[in-house]
Amino acid sequence: MNDDSQFHKVAEDPGDTRPILIIPYMWIGDFVRGHTVVRVLKERWPNRPVDLLTTSLCAPLVDYMPGVRQGIVWDLPRSRLALARQWGLAKLLREPSYATALVLPRTWKSAIAPALAGIPERVGFVGEFRFGLVNQWRWGEKQLPRFIDKNAALALPDGAALPPEWPVPQLRVPPAEVARWRQANGLSTGTAVALAPGSVGAAKRWPYYPEAARLLVEQGLDVWVVGGPGERALAEQIVAAGGPSVRDLTGTDLRNGVLAMAAAGVAISNDSGLMHVAAALGTPTMGIFGPTSPYLWAPLNGLAATVQTKTSLSCQPCQRTVCRMNDHRCMRDIPATDVVQIARRVLREAAARAST
Repeated sequence: MNDDSQFHKVAEDPGDTRPILIIPYMWIGDFVRGHTVVRVLKERWPNRPVDLLTTSLCAPLVDYMPGVRQGIVWDLPRSRLALARQWGLAKLLREPSYATALVLPRTWKSAIAPALAGIPERVGFVGEFRFGLVNQWRWGEKQLPRFIDKNAALALPDGAALPPEWPVPQLRVPPAEVARWRQANGLSTGTAVALAPGSVGAAKRWPYYPEAARLLVEQGLDVWVVGGPGERALAEQIVAAGGPSVRDLTGTDLRNGVLAMAAAGVAISNDSGLMHVAAALGTPTMGIFGPTSPYLWAPLNGLAATVQTKTSLSCQPCQRTVCRMNDHRCMRDIPATDVVQIARRVLREAAARAST
């Protein structure tokens, strides 16, 4: 759905100003895709403030999400319940400036603090078996295979039909902030290609980023390597292959990655959080897919393209984080020349749109 369309013709009770809290998934890509829930809620209730619970890692994203009043930063460990931290969060959520209604993801742990806080409306699916923690039930989760459907359906009225398309996630960065970031990093104003070689799960990582960087530089393009500290060693390989026109922009601050993706002419990424960041920013985005399904996880903007191997593989998509069949051919059989060719086409199309 584009920005000119109307998801709801008439807002529900424009005078309603009670705050709503969303507890999204805390992986970067899932957090970004959760912005669709914000957009649906704001179209239903334009005057109800929407807050997001967030981790320290994802907190910079909140600053660029239209329709979000604030982020509530509260880190919970992934591997245990951490009841003391849950109780502390519950005490915080009892403050009247926070939530009277809540939209939750599918995890059992995410519903503990809101239930302890006594938030009156706690929305979730029946099939999640969070009885006693969720009190506003939605049916039909099994008929919603995509992540975006599962998330956004919780923001609809009970029993409402799903729309043909959902509003896409959005991140908006002021151009002046991008310009300051370029200047601070000593980057030219020319067209650059951002490479995001990282991903949670080794099977989702395309192996030919160094060769792609070399080919892009040979065609006169600047290349930026974007990612977290885990991509530092790979960034060094890419810089070594591409030479001085390749910059290593990996680091610990996600805001730096957001600004790099906002400034880039095109982003080339594995199926990862930064792929969804680039798409939400409106940057032309190429997602390289191997073990995962583009139907379920493709970047959600009209300037996005997905790249897959032309080899027919019976195991694809396996949805595994580690390859156990065919020696990772779903990614190894995607040559760098194909990716660079698609990137050049995407850049030409973007330039043509900008000139009209």
